[in-house]
Formats: sequence, structure tokens, C-alpha cells
Amino acid sequence: MMEEKSKNPQKALRLIRHFRNYWLTDISFSLLLIVLLFTVFVLPILIDYGHVDMIFSNLVFLFLYFTGIWSSRNRILIFITTGLFFTQLGLRILRFSELPIEFYLLERIVGIVNMSVFILLNFRLLFRDREVNFYRVIGAVNVYLSLAILGAFVFEIINLTIGSSIGGDVELEGIDDDYANYIYFSLVSLTTVGFGDLFPVNVMSKMLSTFLSTIGILYPAVVIAKLVSESKSGSNY
Repeated sequence: MMEEKSKNPQKALRLIRHFRNYWLTDISFSLLLIVLLFTVFVLPILIDYGHVDMIFSNLVFLFLYFTGIWSSRNRILIFITTGLFFTQLGLRILRFSELPIEFYLLERIVGIVNMSVFILLNFRLLFRDREVNFYRVIGAVNVYLSLAILGAFVFEIINLTIGSSIGGDVELEGIDDDYANYIYFSLVSLTTVGFGDLFPVNVMSKMLSTFLSTIGILYPAVVIAKLVSESKSGSNY
């Protein structure tokens, strides 16, 4: 019995080690791309048509934050991502519990910090070891989609703090259901498409929309140039 008990922690440690090693490999970019594509393009549709429970949509974002814990070997970053994840988890459990209190605005602010760190970690993984391959290209797409999600979160924060964010053919209710509108407008801004059905209604939203458009133009050029540079540097060794 004692031997079996001693083996259980060892199995758990091996499982944790394998899980971390997976998220530190390039192939993990593929799974992350699937999750991000679902989060950006499919989840808003399911939310808008009422096909998913809000708990499910929150679990999707918690999964993204959870992967951030395993995306670095740096102890400081692991400590930060772990703290942010459990803070986010606690705030969401509190909101969906029967307790008469919640911290929705704080939850969203922590979500922005979480997403920012998540983008930073994936950007670091993208250019590690001066290696360029198919998975690194997927990683670049992951960062791009993550920026769209971050933009959506900031648009929501603006709406929650000053009472308005985007206008047009939209009714914002101040709850999770608004995510479909925020991610749509964030993507429209990031890709500089600008259909015109939605638009920023205050200076903060206008500056954010312009900032996302600038990032959307510069990011592909900078990342492509960086990947080409790393590829040439790697071929010289």
C-alpha cells in the first residue's frame, strides 16, 4: 500500500511534466489555433443564438489562461500566470455562485491582464531558438487572434466604466452575451475592414479602434520580416 501511495505522486508529476513539455513544443500551436478559432469565430455565433450556457463560454477563456501557466519555464512567469488564473477562476466562481456579490468589472480587468500575459508568452514562444517552421506560422496567427480577443475585452471595459463603447446596429446589455459584438468589432478594426454597421462612440473607443487597425497593418509585416530574418540567421549556423 505504501508503494502504491508513493507511485501516485510520481505519476502525477510525470503527467504534469508531459503536459508542460507539450505546451512548450511547436506542435501545441496547432491545438491552440483550434481553440482560438473556436473562441473568435464559432463561440460568438453560439452565444448569439443561445446554444451555449455562459458557464461554458467562461470555461473556454479559463482554458486559454490555464495553458499560459505551462507556456514558460521561467519561475516568475509561472508564478504570475498561476496567480492570474486562480484569481480569474475565483472571480468567475463567485459570479456563478449563489452568493449575492460579484466583481464583474474586476473580473474583466483581470481578464485583460491575463490575456496580455498570454499574448506575451506566445510571442516569446514564437521566436525562441531562432527556428522557423510551419508551426511557427500557426503561432503567429495565434497571436493575431489573441490580439482580437484582447481588443474585445478592452472595448467591454470601456463600456463598463463610462457607459458607452460601440454604437450602431447593436444593443449592449453589459453581460457575457455582448462578447459577440465586441469580438466582431475588434476583428473589423484589427483587419481594417470597416463595414460601418458598428462604430466607436467615444474618444477612448476611437483610439482603441485606431490602435487595433495600426497593429493589424504593422503586425503581419513585422512578424514576417522577423521570421524571415530568423530563418536566414538559422541557416548561417
